Amino acid sequence: MEIKRLIVGALLTNCYLLISKNEPRSRETSLRGESAVVDPGGGAKEILKEIKNAKLNLKYIILTHSHIDHTFSALKIKQKTGAKILIHKEEKDFVKFGVDRFLKDKEKVKIGEDSLEVIHTPGHTKGSICLKGDNFIFTGDSIFKDGYGRTDLPGGSQDELKQSLKKLGKFFKTGMIIYPGHGEVFKIEKR
Repeated sequence: MEIKRLIVGALLTNCYLLISKNEPRSRETSLRGESAVVDPGGGAKEILKEIKNAKLNLKYIILTHSHIDHTFSALKIKQKTGAKILIHKEEKDFVKFGVDRFLKDKEKVKIGEDSLEVIHTPGHTKGSICLKGDNFIFTGDSIFKDGYGRTDLPGGSQDELKQSLKKLGKFFKTGMIIYPGHGEVFKIEKR
């Protein structure tokens, strides 16, 4: 899977374009294989330009949680591309727009020949998720290089976040690349 990071919006959110490398271009449309965008929290024009220039066949808009700095451009991108919006089912009371599919823990999201496992990590919000690939993981605001997301907003819980961080620790292994919702992308050095 090819991963491209874009930093978008006023809160400098990491938005990621995911491109399945294993799927050939569509003969009918000349588009590349399936792709997805994670957390389009702003910069709709920039994201759409990247999608167009790379000739991506955008299948999904995946949201790690419902905060506006991770969701702001989701509807505009959906309107322009027809991609489906996915978010965890525990975010349904916090989302102010239509969602195409609610995710659950351990579910697989297939993008071309690649798949991501949904890991429910409540604490920052009720329905916060991480998305685990082969040797990488998108962590939203559950964990950053130097900390973790705040828990004092509606749906947040310090106790739940502690449990989620413990759960995530079971997935982490040496060499795994962490793609957080804000800040630097980093690698697990030693486990």
